Amino acid sequence: MSEVGKSGLSPEGFSAAVASLSSPDAVASPFGELRFFDGVPLPETVASAYDALDLMRGIEVFLNSVPGASLVAFRRGLRDAGVDSPRVIGITDPRANSGSLALTPNTETTYGTTMLDLRAWGPTVIEAPPESLCVVDDFWFRYVADMGIAGPDRGAGGKYLFLPPGYDGEIPEGYFVFRSPTFTNFVVLRALGGVPAMKTTRIYPLAEASAPEPNTFVNLAERVVNTVHANDFTFFEEVADLVEEEPTDALDAERAGQLAAIGIVAGQPFAPDDRLRRILEQAAFIGAGIARVLAYAPRDPEASLYGSWLNAFVGGDYEFLRNGARLLDARTQFHYIATVITPAMAHAQIGAGSAYAYTVRDANGDILDGARNYRFHVDPNPPAKNFWAVDVYDTQTRSLIVVPSRPSPAVASNDGAVQANDDGSYDLYFGPTAPEGKEANWVETVPGKAWFPMFRAYGPLEAWFDQTWRLNEFEPI
Repeated sequence: MSEVGKSGLSPEGFSAAVASLSSPDAVASPFGELRFFDGVPLPETVASAYDALDLMRGIEVFLNSVPGASLVAFRRGLRDAGVDSPRVIGITDPRANSGSLALTPNTETTYGTTMLDLRAWGPTVIEAPPESLCVVDDFWFRYVADMGIAGPDRGAGGKYLFLPPGYDGEIPEGYFVFRSPTFTNFVVLRALGGVPAMKTTRIYPLAEASAPEPNTFVNLAERVVNTVHANDFTFFEEVADLVEEEPTDALDAERAGQLAAIGIVAGQPFAPDDRLRRILEQAAFIGAGIARVLAYAPRDPEASLYGSWLNAFVGGDYEFLRNGARLLDARTQFHYIATVITPAMAHAQIGAGSAYAYTVRDANGDILDGARNYRFHVDPNPPAKNFWAVDVYDTQTRSLIVVPSRPSPAVASNDGAVQANDDGSYDLYFGPTAPEGKEANWVETVPGKAWFPMFRAYGPLEAWFDQTWRLNEFEPI
C-alpha cells in the first residue's frame, strides 16, 4: 500500500487536479455569464449555452459551406438566364460585362458554362473543343476533371464521360471516364478559338451517343442575372437545397454534422423555429463579415504575395491542404471571391495558364476609395507570354463594378487601345474622372464605394514566379 501511495498524487496534487477539472460557479463569456451550481448549469445557462452553440455552428456552416452555396446560386442564375438543362450552354459573347452579378469574372476571354444533371440524364458525354481549357467541378465545388489542354486530351479535343454516383452499368470504350460524387456538376468552358470554337462543344446523354440532339447556346452577356450566394438567412436555405438533392456520402461527416446540428438534414424539411431562425440570421451576417475579413485581410503569411498584393490560392493546392491539414480559412477566402477549382489554377506553370493577384489597399495602406484618383504603374516587360489585364470589382458583390463609362471595367494589354510609355511601361488610372488624353488607360470608379483590382498574367513567365518583376502599388493622385 505504501508503495502505491508513493507513486500517486500528493494531497496538494490531488487538490490541484480537482481544481483543474472543476467549473467555477460563474464563467464570463461573449454570450453572457454562464452560471453553475457545483458544476451543474442553472436553467438560464442551459438556454444561453445552446443559443451560443447554435450561433457558433451557424457561423461554421456559413464559412465551410460557401463553396456549395456558391454553386446553388450559380445554377439559379443560369436557370433565370434560360440555361435550364445540360443541353443549353451559356456563353459570354464577346465577353463578360458588369450587367450581371458574378464572382470576379475576367473580361478578356469568352466563357461557356452549364450544369450537368446526372440524376436526370445518367451517364453524360461532353465533347470538349480543341485548344480549350475546360473544367468540371462537383456541386460542393470540388474538382472532378480538366478537359482540353490541361486534361488527358492535351488540347486535341476529346470525348469525356461523366458517371453519376453509384453507377455500376456498362462503360463503353472511347471516352475519358470520370465519376462524380454529386449528381449536379458545374461545367466551365474556355476555348482559345473564341465563340466559334466554343460552339463546337457537345453535351448529351450517353444514351444519345449515336444521334445526339443539338445543343443550344444562350448569350449570358445579354442577360441580367444574379449568380452570387446570399449573405443573409437565405444562405442556409441554399445549402439545404444542396443537401436535399445530393447523396449523404457526397459530403464529409464533419461538415454534414455541422449542417445537421442546425437542422439541415437530407430527407427532412429545413424549418427552424423562431429562436433558431433569429440565431441563424445573426450567424449569416457574422459569417459573411468573417468571410470578408478572410478575403480582404487574410492572416496566413502565404496569402501575402508582397506589399499589399494578395494571393487568392493559399497553399498551392486545389484541395486547400497543407501537411495533411485542411486550410479552412484559405478555402473560404478563395470561394468567397472566385469560382472554378482545378489543379491548373493552383499550380500555374511558366508560360501556361494564368496567375492572379489582387489588393484592396493603396500605397499608403488605405482602402481603395472610389472618390479618389489613383495611378498604377506597370513596369516594362510584364511577365506574361500572352497578355496581362487589370479588372475592377465591387467589394460588396465581388462582381465587376458598374460604371457608366464602359460595360467591361478593365484595362488589358491586348485590347488594342491601351497606351504604353516610351520605355514599354504603362501608366494606368483609376478614379471618378479620367486624366486628359488617358481615357484608354483609365477605369472609372464610383464615389462613396470601395473597389478592388485583380491583375491577371496570362501565360506567366519566370519573372512572375521568382518575383524579379513585381507589381507596384496604387498611388493616390
